[in-house]
Amino acid sequence: MDSATAQQSPLPAGALPEVTGTEHWTAKRAGAESVKLFLWRKRLRDPSAGGPRRGTILFVHGSSMASTPVFDLQLPGRPQSSTMDWFARLGYDTWCLDCEGYGRSDKSRPVNADISCGADDVAAASEYVMKENGGGKLLLYGSSSGALRAGLFAQRHSGRVQRLALDALVWTGEGSPTLAERKKRLAQFRASNRRPIDRAFIHSIFTRDHPGTTDLSVVDAFADAVLALDDSVPTGTYVDMSANLPVIDPVKIVVPTLIMRGQYDGIAGFDDLVAFFVKLPNPDKQFAVMPGIAHSSTRSKNWALVFHLLDAFFSRPAPVYTG
Repeated sequence: MDSATAQQSPLPAGALPEVTGTEHWTAKRAGAESVKLFLWRKRLRDPSAGGPRRGTILFVHGSSMASTPVFDLQLPGRPQSSTMDWFARLGYDTWCLDCEGYGRSDKSRPVNADISCGADDVAAASEYVMKENGGGKLLLYGSSSGALRAGLFAQRHSGRVQRLALDALVWTGEGSPTLAERKKRLAQFRASNRRPIDRAFIHSIFTRDHPGTTDLSVVDAFADAVLALDDSVPTGTYVDMSANLPVIDPVKIVVPTLIMRGQYDGIAGFDDLVAFFVKLPNPDKQFAVMPGIAHSSTRSKNWALVFHLLDAFFSRPAPVYTG
């Protein structure tokens, strides 16, 4: 563990408890077709090592890469590089999934895997995970278009969600310079179900809003992991975020919700998110601005702030009195 990690770490000093990973598969019905979806689970090998159990987290990835590089990047001496390992050591049962068209999940259908398609993927994954964890409701985290997928899923299946965290969310798109630029390429995105990605593109995600928020040496390893799984990704979320917003309705999201917005995020317009937050009907809600962070919070230099914020919300006790 490096010195910066040690200074910020809420984990026990010394040797870290061992985390084990297992792959899982489920299927989504799409008309007459069965779409195979990959899930990855991380939890403590010795459940007694992490203290009290804190629930089950399902992490939902964004537009431009599969789940494991985002949530389970392995870098020697940097335990914070794997969000799943970090939260597993805090006592959570952690899961992520590759949405259709990404990573190890099915890529055979001629679809662009839009937000609604992704919400269907989360629904299929949630059914599987809840069978594995004994029926416990999920702590759901989504970032960027993953936040839209997670939000739409929560809108459709609130009974499966204990708490919802939406990071780098966009609602109407108002006040988003990144989306304004992306709209200029809308015809290109609509013309194909997939778009190419490369190392330069992956680097641009971390430099386009505010250079300096992320250690670029980590981004190199991250790009290696992303490109080992995909050299192209679906266009559906880009089309939705450029032309079809809003795709979720805050009034219909009735579960406890955390809105996480990086100070320098070029997609998540501040006023847009405040308006979204005001409309959330559940009073158990929180809006957090994350200083020194752009669009990709868990990869930022201020990752410890992000992990603390998320853990505090997910472990928050339910209110005893609601009036």
